[in-house]
Amino acid sequence: MSEVSLTAIDHSTEKGASLKQRLLRAEGSYRRRSMLLIAPLLIFLLISFVFPIGNILWKSFDNPEVARALPTTLLALQDWDGESRPDEKVFVALVKDLKTAKDEGQIPSLIKRLGYEDGRYRTLLTMALRKLPDDGVESTGRALIAQSTLWAEPSTWRSIQRAGRTLTAYYVLAAFDHQVDAQSGDIVELPKGQALYLSVLMRTLWMALVVTLLCVLFGYPVAYWLARQPSSRANLWLIMVLLPFWTSLLVRTAGWIVLLQNGGLINHSMIALGLIDQPLQLVFNRVGVYISMTHILLPFVILPLYAVMKGISPNYVRAAVSLGAHPFRAFWSAYVPQTFAGVTAGALLVFIMAIGYYITPALLGGPGDQMLSYFVAFYTNTTINWGMAAALGSQLLIIVLLLYWVYSRVTRPANPAQRA
Repeated sequence: MSEVSLTAIDHSTEKGASLKQRLLRAEGSYRRRSMLLIAPLLIFLLISFVFPIGNILWKSFDNPEVARALPTTLLALQDWDGESRPDEKVFVALVKDLKTAKDEGQIPSLIKRLGYEDGRYRTLLTMALRKLPDDGVESTGRALIAQSTLWAEPSTWRSIQRAGRTLTAYYVLAAFDHQVDAQSGDIVELPKGQALYLSVLMRTLWMALVVTLLCVLFGYPVAYWLARQPSSRANLWLIMVLLPFWTSLLVRTAGWIVLLQNGGLINHSMIALGLIDQPLQLVFNRVGVYISMTHILLPFVILPLYAVMKGISPNYVRAAVSLGAHPFRAFWSAYVPQTFAGVTAGALLVFIMAIGYYITPALLGGPGDQMLSYFVAFYTNTTINWGMAAALGSQLLIIVLLLYWVYSRVTRPANPAQRA
């Protein structure tokens, strides 16, 4: 091979390498510009979405009360065997910590947290605080045991150790009607009289499912009718569908109370028409909750369905009818499957919103119609138990994430390679 040809090859190789480097630099510059463009959105999502949710998840495991109030006691318990009565230094450390916690105002949170482990510990600590042994007493342990024999039981100190961990599973277990037994330390189910949250969770899911089915049942024909209308008329009716959004949720719920009460318009109209003799109980029960929630959430099914149906040509049904299919069979086989994306999107949106409803069940429902969000608000605003509120809120978050995962799996387009 001649020197000229070798030189040409070298030049072409250098030119190719230089072109590749320029392409890589251009791609890197494009990625950096793209990141700068979406950076404000990412920062906004982190501040307004990721951090609050992460904080909620953290609070369901965070357990600072006992560790902050009884640090010396927990340190002294590290050498305890866990089976026998602790030695004197543990009792002395407990009295010292209680005096310090009393001066620093940590006693209420300490009593509340240990009371979660066993209700008897509230009385136990209250009695001890009323008459703390003096520093010069002969035996601090005997003085405390004289007040209550619970101080002599190893289970009491195991509970203090367990509650003194900086992270706890207490709130998550309680959210699923389980607890750690104070005597054995095993995870056990709550007694039937105390178990509550699993039944509330099932009630929440059932009510959300019923509302979702009602919204799909009523929203599908409305969306179909709108899709068959001329654009000008359809836009007018869409404004009517969106009109309730211009009114506060609280006002709409209060409006349904007026309409559904015993002397309301609905009962009065049915009596006037001779349909009933006595007013029906339509409010402060589950019927009123279903009616109000269906009315409020119905547009969230109509709008996705309308968007999908507007793009479906009526020629599919006409072709099926022309081939001999019954009109209903043609509609069911040729038209309905094309609307599954809208049905799935609308139903998922309604279900996710329904499981978090609070105002409507609280105002229109009875005591047995309250959903999980009611108890989240109760622990947040009334008892100030952020750990329990966060654990119950985490249940809703997990359900939403599971629904999103199922939705992404169902709506994922098939892989052409797999179809082949």
